[in-house]
Amino acid sequence: MIRKVIILGGGTLLVAVLLFGRSAVSYIRTSAGYVTESVRDAVPIEFQIKRARGMIKDLVPEVRKNMHVIAKEEVEVKRLEEQIAQAEARLEKEKGQLMRLKSDLADGNDVFKYAGRNYTAEQVKVDLANRFKRYQTGDATLASLQQIHAARISSLEAARQKLEGMLAAKRQMQVEVENLEARLQMIAAARTTSEYQFDDSRLGRLKELVAELQTRLDVADNLLSAESRFHDEIPLDAPTPENIVDQVTEYFSDDVPAAETIATD
Repeated sequence: MIRKVIILGGGTLLVAVLLFGRSAVSYIRTSAGYVTESVRDAVPIEFQIKRARGMIKDLVPEVRKNMHVIAKEEVEVKRLEEQIAQAEARLEKEKGQLMRLKSDLADGNDVFKYAGRNYTAEQVKVDLANRFKRYQTGDATLASLQQIHAARISSLEAARQKLEGMLAAKRQMQVEVENLEARLQMIAAARTTSEYQFDDSRLGRLKELVAELQTRLDVADNLLSAESRFHDEIPLDAPTPENIVDQVTEYFSDDVPAAETIATD
């Protein structure tokens, strides 16, 4: 299978060289870049956002690893500081002893007594020389420890800053991914709204039907009213106003005496 792939790839490369000559490599690179970009654009944004979230989660082990390294280095630096402090105290004590022996020898005595024992001046000189060599060695060792301490402190501070930068970048990436997801949701909501289709023609026909029914009902009401107002003859059975007799009597009241006189005669 691998041999077939190699042969196919070699054949493709040979054909490209024959067709394009020296520009074959440029064509191949451009085509590969175009295909890669097309494939990348074809991947759904939702998938890419999930991929980004997964990449953020993948940073957690690296962050914890660096935190463990920094914590361990802090312990080592603290232990180194304790070692330096002990060396400084020991050298301070040895320096005091050296100065005492030097001062005693400067007095010019032949015999010296320390801790209940007597020592000659030569013995004291030999002891002073040995002590001085040890002190020089200890002093050089202390200087090296101090240099190592300074270097480890600088490295530790750089590691802390790097870790803080990584944590800050991780938080920023989380915020940006959340912003991308919010924008994607807004676009999805807008797209869903644009896909809604309302049939306005049906609503218009419904309005026309309602208006037509209202008109028909109004006509029916007017027709009933007209039948009650218009008649082809006098309606004898219609109710007479209660004061019609009084109105007639009052209107012809001046003619009553003449009529009564004629009747008497």
